[in-house]
Amino acid sequence: MLVLEDGAVFAGTSCGAPGEDFGEICFNTSMEGYLEIVTDPSYAGQIVVLTYPQVGNYGVNADDAQAEHPALRALVVRDMCPTPSSWRSQKSLGDYLAREGVVAIEGVATRALVRHIRDHGAQRAVATAPTPTASRTCPSPIASPFPLPSSPASKWSSTTAA
Repeated sequence: MLVLEDGAVFAGTSCGAPGEDFGEICFNTSMEGYLEIVTDPSYAGQIVVLTYPQVGNYGVNADDAQAEHPALRALVVRDMCPTPSSWRSQKSLGDYLAREGVVAIEGVATRALVRHIRDHGAQRAVATAPTPTASRTCPSPIASPFPLPSSPASKWSSTTAA
């Protein structure tokens, strides 16, 4: 599940590490290069939404990484391919994210989510992918221990009420 600071909720299921993480929501419209995005240090502290409909179809190869470990806080996709089809693949993207402890959710209406982000601007969010036995509660991105980066265009502050 993904919950935005303005109260919008987008349903999804876990496809990476179980858990919960907070960050600034952003999106990327690339058709390929998901490992480069996941390991790009410029996405540090962010929850990244990938708009391409299926992600992970060519798997993960460490030679394609921008850094040794992912920098983003969480990944949101429409469909995560569980079985990559490439001779270069060393593992699936979901397995890589789980091993690296990155929360990832799939089944999210990413096109609707991106329209929402464009219409309502940058904001904090929480991505939660509970373990099968965990209770499903709606977390609050307001409670995030991670403040948004300072930006003159930001209309959000840590005192914004839900």
